[in-house]
Amino acid sequence: MRNKIPCSAERLSLLDPPMIKAVADRNAFHIGNQYLSENRVRIIEADDDQISSAVIGNSGLYEQTIRLKDGHLISKCSCALPEEPMCRHCIAVLLEYHRWAQPRNGQQRRFKPSVAPPTQAYPVRAAAPALSPAPPTDLKLGEVMAFIEWLSPALKALERGQTLPDSAKLAGDIASWSQIIRSLEERRRESEEVRINLESDMRDREAYVGRLTQQVQASMEEIKAAQACSQQLQRELTACKEVLTKISEIASEVGNYESQLKSLAGEVIAKGSQLDKLAQSFREVSTTLKSLAKTSAIS
Repeated sequence: MRNKIPCSAERLSLLDPPMIKAVADRNAFHIGNQYLSENRVRIIEADDDQISSAVIGNSGLYEQTIRLKDGHLISKCSCALPEEPMCRHCIAVLLEYHRWAQPRNGQQRRFKPSVAPPTQAYPVRAAAPALSPAPPTDLKLGEVMAFIEWLSPALKALERGQTLPDSAKLAGDIASWSQIIRSLEERRRESEEVRINLESDMRDREAYVGRLTQQVQASMEEIKAAQACSQQLQRELTACKEVLTKISEIASEVGNYESQLKSLAGEVIAKGSQLDKLAQSFREVSTTLKSLAKTSAIS
């Protein structure tokens, strides 16, 4: 991550904590200050124009380059954090440089260790190892050569994934360097085990997600079938409503016919009564005629 911000300071040593806090993100400044208190900052080389450093973060070792150029503060870090205008690691480096660049006995410190820390970002634990801020020390050439001799097989062992060689012959600050490398390698191995476990867990989760996906697809098919059935039932319901409407119309017509039939039945009953009277009259006439016929025959 690379950031560039305007800066009125003429020297990097003039960037005190209040100035840094005023322009930095509040959470990033808090974490950077915590890194400083936990001695996670290692300044490799520095002056009032440029700082080269390394910071042990919560997920690995990151490298920083901070420059003061043309009225701008340019910070570059190997991390991928989106913090603006500078990340927590660069903030920790500026705080560390301000603390160690203060005049002592009328002279300003200048950082330039003989051997830089490892450049590969090894994963570390949440609680980082305590690293000293690297004050100027007098190193003997023999100690440096012994460290270099130990470093060559150590690098080969790291490449092959083997155990680091014995460093019992190293002494002083050189021994602490080898101890830091051992500590980082142990944490790398632990992180590798964690990575393997996470990959296994990820595969299990992917299989579980695959099963869930299949179940979801089956459920979707069932939903589609239910929707088709519902549409069919809706069509049948519409058809039933149409039939009921026709039946209602027919029932209304039947009611009208029933009224007419009742009216006709009343008329037929009335006509029947008249016919009964007429038949009675015919019977009386017939009886009278029969009587007359008998009388005529006797006389």
